[in-house]
Amino acid sequence: MMKIAFALAMLAATGAAYAQEPVQNIDPARHGNLAAAQDLVRQAFDRLSLAQKENGNQLGDHAVKAKALLSQANAEIRLAADFANAR
Repeated sequence: MMKIAFALAMLAATGAAYAQEPVQNIDPARHGNLAAAQDLVRQAFDRLSLAQKENGNQLGDHAVKAKALLSQANAEIRLAADFANAR
């Protein structure tokens, strides 16, 4: 049981280490606020990348986790636009 928990933790950490860079793919003319939210997510991701570089990646893995969460937030913002488009 402990081996499974460790394996899952390692898998999650590996996924977080390779967080996908957020894309800006929402039309601001159609969904201005959602497009602006995507832009802010991208800015935060870029700032975290700079912080990692300036600190020699010595941020205790917290920046990596934050970038993974930003990527997830970006995907949810896209899903919100898709949902609105379907209505």
